[in-house]
Amino acid sequence: MIYLDYNATTPLCQAARQAMLPFLGENFGNPSSIHVAGRSARAAIDDSRDRLAHLLAAKPHELIFTSGGTEANNLAVLGLSCSRAARGRHLISCRTEHHAVLNTIEHLQEREGFEVTWLNISPAGLIDLEQLADAIRDDTALVSIMHANNETGVIQPFVQISEICRSRGALLHSDMVQSFGKIPTDLALVDAASFAAHKFYGPKGAGLLFLRSGIPIDPIHFGGAHENQRRPGTENVEAITGMAAAAEFVERDHAQEQERERNLRDCLWDEISRQIPSALANGPSAHRLANTLNVSFTDLDSETMLMALDLEGVCASSGSACMVGSIVASHVLLAMGLTLEVAKSAVRFSLGKFTTSEEIDAAARVVSHIIQRTNAKRITQTEQIAI
Repeated sequence: MIYLDYNATTPLCQAARQAMLPFLGENFGNPSSIHVAGRSARAAIDDSRDRLAHLLAAKPHELIFTSGGTEANNLAVLGLSCSRAARGRHLISCRTEHHAVLNTIEHLQEREGFEVTWLNISPAGLIDLEQLADAIRDDTALVSIMHANNETGVIQPFVQISEICRSRGALLHSDMVQSFGKIPTDLALVDAASFAAHKFYGPKGAGLLFLRSGIPIDPIHFGGAHENQRRPGTENVEAITGMAAAAEFVERDHAQEQERERNLRDCLWDEISRQIPSALANGPSAHRLANTLNVSFTDLDSETMLMALDLEGVCASSGSACMVGSIVASHVLLAMGLTLEVAKSAVRFSLGKFTTSEEIDAAARVVSHIIQRTNAKRITQTEQIAI
């Protein structure tokens, strides 16, 4: 198997596995219990929080542990919007967000009476900074802009975005699920940020929300005083410890690793574009994550290509992995102005720490073979019709 779907999820690293094992066995205490078993679990959570805060240059109490990136995004958008509703009910975001943000904002718009300004997206996948500056009002409760897009890898200009929001007193949240461990995540630029462990070689079912000290947030779940009364529920001790270990693992050499992945990605595109001149790279002119390549193969749709790749042992995707196996035209690519035909033919290849040059060469050959086979079949069918 050639796995080129690291933006969907990553394999669990050995460091995370080792950190988790004690809490899957003898150290099973509830971290809210006052006895020795509970205190041991609580100590592990506190230690993990301290280590993650150190990596993120944050204060430990600014980290709220969640079940993953989706919950962190929901908590940020719902909790911050509702806590600031007295200020106003105006939100700003863009149509290229992950559905965890997009659908939550749409809920506030449709069910809670919030007004939303959707920022325009350039063909390169970047927001309109002038429109952002003009859109912020006295009643703007929250601006939510993704740091790096999960489908195209396009990185938004966060220094400029932060300066605009700061100068106008607007609260800024960012979905940083895809960016952590790949590019620097400067939390000084934002007021809140979401993360997910399984995107950086940690376990599924663990994530966190960074919330700057002093900013109030309304809980979206109820039933306990955990996480300083901001997120109730017994903490997932083993997943949290695994997340901390994975974060240290991925940050250790991320600059060198990203350069390696960039070279592999470019080799993949060079070979695909050489063998398939009709292939189109999506978002190539913008600054992108080094591991992400989004390509439209206009000769066939995404579903056909992905099934053919799967039969050849290559794992890729058409975009977000959170749509329960559905394959539809990417809302991200449509927001960038691509035609429906081009958007419906897009495939995302995303590389990771365990991707090799041999796998890249083999994947390029498989893609070329699939396109050649499809074209040959189409020519044969056309000839038969003519006869």
